[in-house]
Amino acid sequence: MTVFERTSAQLQESLKSGELTIADLTKEAFDRIEKLDGDVQAFLALNKEQATAKAAELDQVPFEERGPLFGMPIGVKDNIVTEGLETTCASKILEGFMPIYDATIVKKLRDAGMITVGKLNMDEFAMGSSNENSAYKTTKNPWNLSHVPGGSSGASAAAVAAGEVPFSLGSDTGGSIRQPAAYCGVVGMKPTYGRVSRFGLVAFASSLDQIGPITRNVKDNALLLEAISGVDEMDSTSADVPVPNYAAALDGNIKGLKIAVPKEFLGEGVGEAAKQSVLDALEVLKGLGATVEEVSLPHSKYALAAYYILSSSEASSNLSRFDGIRYGYRSENAKNLLELYKQSRAEGFGDEVKRRIMLGTYSLSAGTYDAYYKKAQQARTLIKADYDKVFENYDVIIGPTAPTPAFAIGANIDDPMTMYANDILTIPINLAGVPAISVPCGFENGLPLGLQIIGKHFDEETLYRVAYAYEQQTDFAKQTPALWEVK
Repeated sequence: MTVFERTSAQLQESLKSGELTIADLTKEAFDRIEKLDGDVQAFLALNKEQATAKAAELDQVPFEERGPLFGMPIGVKDNIVTEGLETTCASKILEGFMPIYDATIVKKLRDAGMITVGKLNMDEFAMGSSNENSAYKTTKNPWNLSHVPGGSSGASAAAVAAGEVPFSLGSDTGGSIRQPAAYCGVVGMKPTYGRVSRFGLVAFASSLDQIGPITRNVKDNALLLEAISGVDEMDSTSADVPVPNYAAALDGNIKGLKIAVPKEFLGEGVGEAAKQSVLDALEVLKGLGATVEEVSLPHSKYALAAYYILSSSEASSNLSRFDGIRYGYRSENAKNLLELYKQSRAEGFGDEVKRRIMLGTYSLSAGTYDAYYKKAQQARTLIKADYDKVFENYDVIIGPTAPTPAFAIGANIDDPMTMYANDILTIPINLAGVPAISVPCGFENGLPLGLQIIGKHFDEETLYRVAYAYEQQTDFAKQTPALWEVK
C-alpha cells in the first residue's frame, strides 16, 4: 500500500521519526503516477525535476520551522497558472503556454512548504461534468476505469482517489469540485466566494469560479483550505475576513446543531441509492445530537437555467481574449486578420466551449438581454434569498452531492442537457455564493456516493465540524479503489 493512505499528520510523524524524508514522499508521488496514470490519465504535465530538487532542499529545514503541510506533494488543476510549467486549461488553444508568474494560491502552497508535482487534466476551460471535454485525454474513475471521474476537476479528484497524490486543487463554478469528489469517493470543498484568491485562475465565469481543496479526509482538507485562504491585493473579489484555524474546530461535537433538508434535494431525478445514503447519514448526525427538519428552497428549479445563461455569458466575455494574436494557438491558414480570429478560435476551441460561447453571446445580445441574462440574474437573486432565509433558522443544509453515482464514459457525451442536469444539486450553491463540502457517504454498484453539506457565508468551520463528525462515525472515507493494490 502507498504511504499516501496515511493522513498528513501521520506523514509528518513519519518525517520526524526519520522513517521517511520529503524526497521519499516526492519520489512516491512520481512512482505512483508512473505506475497508475497510464490507466487513470489524470496528469497533463509533470514537474519532476523541480519537485525533486525542491524536496531535497526542504529536507534541510529544521522540524520546528515546518507547518502541518510541509513537504506534502500536491497536484494542481491545469487552469491555475504555474510559472514555467505548462498551463493549457486542457484546450488546444493554449497548447504550449508557459506562464511567466504563479497564481496567488501557488505562492501560498510554496509558503506552506508543499511541492507541486504536476498539472491535472480537466474539462476544457472547466466546461463540463465528466472530464470528457479535454482536448488531450479522458481521465478515468479509479473505482471503475470505464466510468467518468466527474468534472471539471475530475482529474483532481481521480489523482487523490488513486493515491497518486494526497492533495489536489480544483476549481468549482457549478459543482466542479464537489461532483467529482462524490464520484471518486474523496472530500471536496467549495469555499465561500471570495474566501480564496482567484488571481491566476483562468476565468470561466468570474462571479461563480472558486478554487478549493480535494483530499482523502476532512482534516487534511481543512488544513489545505486554511493554507490557501485569505485576502489578496491582486484580486478585488477576495474578501478581507479572518481565516480561522479550521482543524481546531474538528472535535466531533455537533450537539444542538440544526440541519435543514430541502425537499427539492430528495425529489424527482435523485436516485434511490443517493437518497437513501443521505437519509442514513442524517440518522448518524441525529445520533450525535443534531436536529433535522425538512425545508423548501422553492426557486431551486430555476437554478440550472439561470446558471447556464449566466456562466455562458461570462464565458463568452472571458474567452474573447483567446484570439490567435496574443498567445496560444494561431491558425496557419488565415489570409487576413478577420480570418485569423475566426479560424484560430474555430480550430482551437472544442465543441462544448463553442456551444457555451454561442449561448452566452446570444444571451448578452441587444434583442435578448432582458429576456435571458437579466431574467437569469433576477432568478439568481431569488435563489440566494432562499438560502439566506433558511440560514436564519438553521446551521447547515444537507442533501446529496449528485443524483447518481458516476456514469459510464461516453454515456452522455452526445446529450448536453443530461450532462448539465448532473450538476442540478450543486449549481444553486455557486449562485448563492455559499460554501459547501462533499464527503463520501455510500456506494452503489461499487461506485461512491457523496453527501453535500452547505453552510452560511464564510462559515466553512461549521461545515468541517459536521463533515468530521460524520466521517468519524463511518468508514466510507477509509475505503480505497482496488487500483491502489495493483502493480
